[in-house]
Amino acid sequence: MKLIVCVVAIIGIFLAFVKPLAFSIRQGLDLQGGTHVVLEAEDTDIAKVNDDAMNRVVTIMEKRVNSLGLTEPIIQREGERRVIIELPGVKDPDAAIKTIGKTAMLEFKDEEGNTVLTGTDLKDAQAATNQQSGQNVVNLEFSDEGAKKFADLTTKNVGRTIAILLDGEVLTAPNVREPIVGGKAEITGQKTLEEAQNLAVVLRSGALPVKVNIIETRTVGPTLGQDSKDKSVFAFAVGIGAVLIFMLLFYRLSGFIADVALMAYTVVLLALLYLLDATLTLPGVAGIILSIGMAVDANVLIFEHFKEEYQIQGKTLRLSMDAGFKRAFTTIFDSNITTIIAAGVLFFLGTGTIRGFAITLGLGTMLSMLTAITLSQYLLKLMINSKISENPSAYGANGYMLWKKEDLKHEQA
Repeated sequence: MKLIVCVVAIIGIFLAFVKPLAFSIRQGLDLQGGTHVVLEAEDTDIAKVNDDAMNRVVTIMEKRVNSLGLTEPIIQREGERRVIIELPGVKDPDAAIKTIGKTAMLEFKDEEGNTVLTGTDLKDAQAATNQQSGQNVVNLEFSDEGAKKFADLTTKNVGRTIAILLDGEVLTAPNVREPIVGGKAEITGQKTLEEAQNLAVVLRSGALPVKVNIIETRTVGPTLGQDSKDKSVFAFAVGIGAVLIFMLLFYRLSGFIADVALMAYTVVLLALLYLLDATLTLPGVAGIILSIGMAVDANVLIFEHFKEEYQIQGKTLRLSMDAGFKRAFTTIFDSNITTIIAAGVLFFLGTGTIRGFAITLGLGTMLSMLTAITLSQYLLKLMINSKISENPSAYGANGYMLWKKEDLKHEQA
């Protein structure tokens, strides 16, 4: 009765939750499409690259990307000078790259070329459409100190022009008709409202503390991402289906128990990835499939020892099963530890999708030790004790062995 409850519960949970969990995990660019950008900071005479400057670059990039309204973007620092930005589902990658890559040095200059105000004097910047002219504009609001500077600038330059520059490029050069003391200004010249909104985002987030260059951009289209996702789902279904059938054919009831443990393993692994807020990429899917293979490999090793104990030592099913698990444990443990070490090295030294592969492989390997050894052993004990079948062939115990019995007896003697 206990065996039936456990098996039905695991299969039911697997059928109910495996698909929702798989689609709830955050997906990387290669699965849903988007843009991958790598920025690299550069030393200049004005500002040198250091740890503080790079942390401020990351913070400003987070503000800019979040203001674009994208869901679940990734902004992370890589090494001493680089920042990686992943923009999933972005509709206009060129505009997004242009927006996040701007240095955003805003300057207000008089006709003599003297800089009177900068972006640090800004309090707010909002995009709008001028109701009178119909132009797309960015409305600026200065801080108290900036308002005083702007009032002084416009008072001294009535009848003359002042230039508003962004990153050294003149955005607009209006003629001052009268002093402006309200602490507000307007930037015109934006072709579309979206362009004005992107400029407002850049101005609100502030200027970058150091010069940054875009050294790599990679765009994955939504169609290609969906194609990759479909192929990943197909590969996962074929892989796990083939494993389930193989275990049933070769190990029968023992294989059935291994399949049930594998279902538990899959659900728990997906749940852990969801709770850890992991990002699933194509290499990550490969890591999951590889760890499934390792979980099954552990069961195969256990069941082969099970057969040896039964056929060569002549033990009962229960004693053969106990001995099989005991003999296989050391081999499985050593094998999995080396895999976990390799996954750890990839995680700490790798970047991006390599780390995703390391997480799924390492986590899956640790979890496989729990399900392949503990859960399988518990369920198999319940099955043998329940005496559903006392025929050794039902457990694959008298199946084919690669080595002849005489060879193994001679080796053990």
